[in-house]
Amino acid sequence: MAAANPGGAGLGGLIIPIAFLVFFYLFAIRPQKKREKEIREMRDSLSIVDEIITIGGILGRIVKIKDDMVTIEVGSNKTKIDMTKWAIGSVINKVNSKNEKDEKDKKEE
Repeated sequence: MAAANPGGAGLGGLIIPIAFLVFFYLFAIRPQKKREKEIREMRDSLSIVDEIITIGGILGRIVKIKDDMVTIEVGSNKTKIDMTKWAIGSVINKVNSKNEKDEKDKKEE
């Protein structure tokens, strides 16, 4: 009588879960980590006078940065609000990046 090969059946049973994990990593985990890295870099590169939108939808201009706290001015009466950096959703008008771009253009000419 021939003995059954128990190792061969186990290997075939592992291919589908391993493929699922690879698929999940490539299409869910990796893009999420990339997005988190971009957001972290955006928040670390904030500077005074940048215009931002908070995750709550408040539009304002940065007037003070201290460690993890940011003070923004909002509205026509220039109301100041203190908040943490993680509450910043996006930068609308990055003032320094425009200045750096102008300097790069002048150097290239």
